[in-house]
Amino acid sequence: MHTDTVKQHAVVIAGGGPTGLMLAAELALAQVDVAIVERRTRQEVAGSRSRGLHARSLEVLDQRGVVERFTSQGQAVQNVAFGQAPLDLSDFPTRHNHGLALLQERFEGILAQWVGELAVPLYRGCEVTGFAQDDTGVDVKLSDGRVLRAKYLVGCDGGRSLVRKQAGIGFPGWDASISYLIAEVEMTGAPEFGIRRDEKGTYAMGPQGDGRVGVVLREEQVNTGDAPTLEGLREGLVALYGTDYGLRSATYLSRFTDMTRQAASYRDRRVLLAGDAAHVHSPMGGQGLNLGVQDAVNLGWKLAQVVRGVSPESLLDTYQAERHPVAARALRKTMAQTALSRGDARMDAVRETLTELLRMDGPRKQYAAMLSGLDVHYDFGNGHPLLGRRMPDLDLVTADGPRRVFHLLHAARPVLLDLGEPGTLDVTPWEDRVRRVAARYTGAWELPVLGAVTAPVAVLIRPDGHVAWVGQGTDQGLREALTRWFGPPRAT
Repeated sequence: MHTDTVKQHAVVIAGGGPTGLMLAAELALAQVDVAIVERRTRQEVAGSRSRGLHARSLEVLDQRGVVERFTSQGQAVQNVAFGQAPLDLSDFPTRHNHGLALLQERFEGILAQWVGELAVPLYRGCEVTGFAQDDTGVDVKLSDGRVLRAKYLVGCDGGRSLVRKQAGIGFPGWDASISYLIAEVEMTGAPEFGIRRDEKGTYAMGPQGDGRVGVVLREEQVNTGDAPTLEGLREGLVALYGTDYGLRSATYLSRFTDMTRQAASYRDRRVLLAGDAAHVHSPMGGQGLNLGVQDAVNLGWKLAQVVRGVSPESLLDTYQAERHPVAARALRKTMAQTALSRGDARMDAVRETLTELLRMDGPRKQYAAMLSGLDVHYDFGNGHPLLGRRMPDLDLVTADGPRRVFHLLHAARPVLLDLGEPGTLDVTPWEDRVRRVAARYTGAWELPVLGAVTAPVAVLIRPDGHVAWVGQGTDQGLREALTRWFGPPRAT
């Protein structure tokens, strides 16, 4: 199939939702030839989907210098909760000590515009229908008959991922135990806005803009097959509220369940998975979009280095090693949140007890950091508390003037931040890959939950903002960390 008529790219991404778009941006910043295949002809999202971003997602967008594009279109909110207990982030040591209320349609539109500025080609109006991989790449078949040749294929094609299925990757987990109708409707009556919880479960209505009403109803019977209907929605409203409030029409009508599954492997040779293709769960807690965006930021720089021949293919194994446990934990917590949504008196007692616990500072901080993504800790071995965690966005003084740490990450390149005596850390064999920045910082080093930590003399920061090495006065372990993450030293 290797003919001149086959279009070639280094990486092909199946799916142009939030995860696929973010991954494309990361690869484009790393100067990798990446293309997206997206079945939608325009970047529009049906219905409600995700309603916002958590704090760590705002941080990763800030690391790339684009966060203001999103914050200018949304509203800062304290959007983290567990059960009925709101979890305030406002005392957390981050510039983004809050979430952002922003509908997925708007989020995707802004992200797609950025990806367009990065000149990423999009094959719109078609989808991946199959692929065949060999030792040097993947032939990707499209629904319009074209074939793309890539070194790697990444499935960002959602919970029913064709890429995952055709790669033969298992998707173990739990079947649905509950189903909800979700709709945007027009009504002639005056609906009762707010969240209700009783023996029939949790259900809600709220204003959606343009006179429409957003509705979320638990179904009496778990339904995973039949397409939802307006008549079924009407029956649900009458059963729960005693009236359909003059329901006229629905501009959006869908169903979600608490089915919870995770890919057994995030990679099969030259095929990888990210976002919903790798993990699905109940939308309670708003974890899905945020997990996908952070999958992309973890994978992008690694895939770029392997494609460019800087790092061995084994670097891709760290993607699953790091991201699989993060998603597994999020899946367990969304299962717990779904159980807490049940409306009987016994579960009321559980909710009350949890709310009391989560009013305490320690549990509140722990759960708020976990649900907002600020506590992610990759296991790079023992050492300084910063190792494997997100780098704080410190205000630095550099030779070029004041700089924030996140400013140094805009190009998606690794940074060695040297805060000690100049000239003691030598990265010459990696200077084509790693940017060395000498700086001064006075002030506390503080992490969510852990609080103040000992100030390091130097830190090696990966492009995803996680700390790969901490220097405490010597260069011990620096060469090993540089080689592990950014490839072998260049011959001098």
